[in-house]
Amino acid sequence: MTRYAVLLRGVNVGGHNKVPMGRLRELAVEAGYADVSTYVQSGNLVLTAETAKPAEVERAIAEALLRDLGLAIEVMTRSRDELAAVIGANPFQDYVDEPTSVHVSFLSDHPAAAKATALDREEFVPERFELGDRCLYFYYPGGSGRSKMAAAPWDRRLGVRGTSRNWRTVTTLLDLLDG
Repeated sequence: MTRYAVLLRGVNVGGHNKVPMGRLRELAVEAGYADVSTYVQSGNLVLTAETAKPAEVERAIAEALLRDLGLAIEVMTRSRDELAAVIGANPFQDYVDEPTSVHVSFLSDHPAAAKATALDREEFVPERFELGDRCLYFYYPGGSGRSKMAAAPWDRRLGVRGTSRNWRTVTTLLDLLDG
């Protein structure tokens, strides 16, 4: 049995891709998962799966959303240990007391080396970013609301898709996985 954080990309944002969290929990249970819970309305699901293959969980949840709600939603998973590693590797630990200023974008895959090395880390100063293991860390000293860095086309820059969560959400997901 493996515990997973399941992250849905772009749901319940600005009235688009509406996914009721109660229905999301039901879909996960119907798909055979246990210990299912959600956190806030932005598509965060925690569950236990018999499979140790995250791609199977991603596919099952994505298919259920398409079949039941007619929504083609990208789904990304991280096991409990993978999420703990993301938290432990945070290059912006000095700012975690401002949990909404630190964000993590969970990536669908590793970006190509050429894309990763082409990133200009000085482009958005005083905002900062660092690439991690299938994730991108962001620090927004003035918040993400009006940030140029937050509006940058990261999917195109990296050649992989991502879904972002603020630090409070990331750490709460780990707490839910441990609980």
